[in-house]
Amino acid sequence: MSKPKENTQPSPVTTPQPVQEVYYANCSEAKAAGAAPLYRGEPGYRAKLDRDKDGVACEK
Repeated sequence: MSKPKENTQPSPVTTPQPVQEVYYANCSEAKAAGAAPLYRGEPGYRAKLDRDKDGVACEK
């Protein structure tokens, strides 16, 4: 009985994509970029832009 050949190919290495930092100086800039409203956890969200601290910045 013969053994099946083992895969001797190395596994492909995946390179993680760099995280793109997004920064909006103010809500006008975020709105101009079409990104508003910004939700907590999304790129570009900053507590400073969230006046009522509800997790949604630049909502008006």
